[in-house]
Amino acid sequence: MNVRLHHPKDLQRLRDISRKHGDAKQRDRYRAVLLALEGHSAEAIMKILDRSRNFVQRWVYAYRGGGIDAVRPRPQSGRPRKLTASEEMKLRERILAGPREQDAVCSLRGPDIRRIINSEFGVHYSLPAVYVVLHRLGLSCLAPRPKHKKNDPEKMHQWVQEAPLLSRESKKKGRTRQ
Repeated sequence: MNVRLHHPKDLQRLRDISRKHGDAKQRDRYRAVLLALEGHSAEAIMKILDRSRNFVQRWVYAYRGGGIDAVRPRPQSGRPRKLTASEEMKLRERILAGPREQDAVCSLRGPDIRRIINSEFGVHYSLPAVYVVLHRLGLSCLAPRPKHKKNDPEKMHQWVQEAPLLSRESKKKGRTRQ
């Protein structure tokens, strides 16, 4: 492949970056450019990296056109979030405050949070997306079992003390294993 150095230190920089980079795909991009600069053919680079011709040519040509900066990863924009950052913080506060009387539940679960997002923010989320939002907000969908508002620990203790034994030891002696 016909590629020339953009900068005299590019060879050493590419060697260092390709050794230290954690992402395998990005590391192969740097290695493809490095191998091309060392004089390897596209077919040889394809075999060494086990990548397609398109992959090798795309990144070598990117280097040829713009140097190492053209090979660096660019931020992926992705789909924009449905809730703004301020709305997500309001949702977080709403969830941490606990269920309201109008929620008619003793703890908020995924479907409840989905309903809250829909009614209070006017945004539709699927249930898996609700769990992604919870994770992003640092909230867990797993929590200890909630206590119902009518739960009375004193009455529960009294019942345990006064309850008849449901099973008793058998007075009949059976065979024992030896």
